[in-house]
Amino acid sequence: MSNRKKKSIGFLVFVIILLLALKLISAWTYQKGLEELERQGNVRLDLYINYLQGVLGKYESLPELLAINKQLVKALQNPHEHKRIETLNNYLETINKVSGTLDTYLMNKDGLTIAASNWHEKRPFIGRNFNYRPYFKEAMKGQLGRYFALGTTSSKRGYYFAYPVRKGDEILGAVAIKISIDAVEKQWTDHNEHFLVTDPDGVVFITTNPQWRYKTLEPLQESTLALIAESRRYPETIFTPLSETAIDTSTPMQILEVEGKTKWKKNRVLKQSRFMPQAGWDVHIFSDTRLIRKKILSVDIIVVIGFSLIFFLVMMFFQRRHRVAEINRIEIEAKKALQESNEQLESRVYDRTLELTETNELLRKEITERKETEVKLKQTRAELIHATKLAVLGEMSAGINHELNQPLAAIRSYTDNGKQFLTKGRHEEAMWNLEQIGELTERMAQIGVQLKLFSRKSSGQITAVPFHTIIDGALEILKPSLKKAGVVLSVDITPKNIEVMGNQVLLQQVLVNLISNAMQATESQSEKTVHVECIKVGEVVTVSVRDNGPGVPTDKREDIFEPFYSTKQSGHGLGLGLTISDRIVRDLGGKIGVVPSVVGAHFEFSLQRAER
Repeated sequence: MSNRKKKSIGFLVFVIILLLALKLISAWTYQKGLEELERQGNVRLDLYINYLQGVLGKYESLPELLAINKQLVKALQNPHEHKRIETLNNYLETINKVSGTLDTYLMNKDGLTIAASNWHEKRPFIGRNFNYRPYFKEAMKGQLGRYFALGTTSSKRGYYFAYPVRKGDEILGAVAIKISIDAVEKQWTDHNEHFLVTDPDGVVFITTNPQWRYKTLEPLQESTLALIAESRRYPETIFTPLSETAIDTSTPMQILEVEGKTKWKKNRVLKQSRFMPQAGWDVHIFSDTRLIRKKILSVDIIVVIGFSLIFFLVMMFFQRRHRVAEINRIEIEAKKALQESNEQLESRVYDRTLELTETNELLRKEITERKETEVKLKQTRAELIHATKLAVLGEMSAGINHELNQPLAAIRSYTDNGKQFLTKGRHEEAMWNLEQIGELTERMAQIGVQLKLFSRKSSGQITAVPFHTIIDGALEILKPSLKKAGVVLSVDITPKNIEVMGNQVLLQQVLVNLISNAMQATESQSEKTVHVECIKVGEVVTVSVRDNGPGVPTDKREDIFEPFYSTKQSGHGLGLGLTISDRIVRDLGGKIGVVPSVVGAHFEFSLQRAER
């Protein structure tokens, strides 16, 4: 069989499978579309019925409320008193305007209207007899009468409520109201669905499609037409059915073919109905199936494209298979040629293998030498680690010595003062000095714990701390040294009650280090001044310490925070104060640095402001 004939048969099979697939998928899509349309229609139908019940319920109790008015009873008992009737007409007109009804009127027990809200119009209800209306008959039986009809006088559509007017147990007449339903149709107009309300006779009297008004869902029998004519419900109306019967019997859902925008154009709709027992109506929703047909068309297009793509892929697969077979044939011929070449190469490979063997021997020797070098390197690295550990221990010892110098100096000063106070018999001052020594001892213990920051990252408990308590604690330590050195210290806190997030002991240590450095920097000045300032800038608190000493040289500002780096003379410091201060501030979420200054040194660090 030729290749061309195979392609023709394959194309014919493809077309048959495609048509079957389109039929099955279209039927499935149509069914699913109807089910979704039915689900949406049920929801919309419930909403519409609730809306109708709300509209009717708004006016249902109005006739009963009017019936208890004594004016109506007296008017029915004395229908010939013109002044009383005139007053009642005005009353009913007022009620009509306030309630928003079309008409309100009073009938005697014979159905004759004796008073009406439209008394001043050209064709009022007064003098007209409505005893043939079902709502009047129901009211005269002592019940609430309901009815929908075209007005025989106004020719306007309306829904009627009527209620009996009694004097004791005697029914004297009935009061009736008529409400408009035009707003119901305007409120629910939609292009893809239409709502219909039919009376018990099957006549459409409310619809969102004006062309369907006063038509029937199916042909009416002669007896039904006679009853409609007797009640004068739809005077001079010819009843034509919207649809003869259902056109799609393949599904339990009711599919009708109804008039479209023009008389000759038909639309297929899904009909769903619900009975409304309060009014005795049947409420229907007609959902247009055009959207389903459009969806089916879209799905069919996708299926055709998909099947066509699969067909072309299959065709390409077989073409490729044919080409692969050709290539295999060529490869077999090529292998024969290559076999001869391989035999020639084998001899060359043997010679080359000998050369590679010699090279491998050399590489093994080199690998052995490298392993020996690695062992020596590991030994050297271990020795360096050991040396580093010893250096860290040295740094820790120096740090402890540096941080305890200031409290020890203060303790020595308080001890000397206490001795003198005891010699002079000033026991209270001596006791105060002893208390200060106790506090400084406790602070030294805390400093010893916090000095671990130098070797590992660890911060104390962070809380909201008033800044003035930090200043007070630092000055307690430095007071003897400041007095001895003759340094004038000024403090400016703005605002006074400012609080920062931190640890009180750690922050006191930072201030002790910075003020001690400033105090030592002013040794060569005749007037020695140190100024501490704390200000709030947004959510950040900035603390600065300034002195009138020689300042920090520009080329050394980046190195002064390194461990054991110091600009002081030998024996005046270990160079760890600023290193520890930098670690403390960074662990508390802030930063510290040197600010360029014309006179003296200016150190500044920032902290997070505590929220109140």
